[in-house]
Amino acid sequence: MRCPYCGGSDTQVKDSRPSEDGAAIRRRRVCPDCAGRFTTFERVQLRELVVLKRSGKRVPFDRDKLQRSIDVALRKRPVEPERIERLVSGITRQLESGGEAEITSESIGELVMEGLKGLDDVAYVRFASVYKNFREAKDFEDLLGTLGDAAGPAAEAVPARPRRGARARP
Repeated sequence: MRCPYCGGSDTQVKDSRPSEDGAAIRRRRVCPDCAGRFTTFERVQLRELVVLKRSGKRVPFDRDKLQRSIDVALRKRPVEPERIERLVSGITRQLESGGEAEITSESIGELVMEGLKGLDDVAYVRFASVYKNFREAKDFEDLLGTLGDAAGPAAEAVPARPRRGARARP
């Protein structure tokens, strides 16, 4: 493993342990040349996956790209990193164990939307707006209609919180 700081090729493993979800091994490494320390993750890869894009282009599946797109959808949302990692690992495992070496970008997008819908509604809408290439507000309305009436009568029954600094009346 090359050192990310100096490029040295002789790094040493100082500590190894399973990651939180047990799907990877976390290794702490040190470079004897520059004394730089860094962490690597080792994951099982069942097969080499190729993604067939809408344009017809074929590219290797990139787990990090999947992670980044989910992170963008979940930016500033109150979702624990462990749940995000479980989602990414689950989608990756599902793709690898599907039996096909070539998968469409549409099938990946559908799996991400399904996962985000169960994780966070706002992230689901964010991802869907880009994935489905929304052009007008009606597209959002249609998508929000599929989420159900979560903000319906129950939301109206919740009393409004007093303004910050306002005193409660007896």
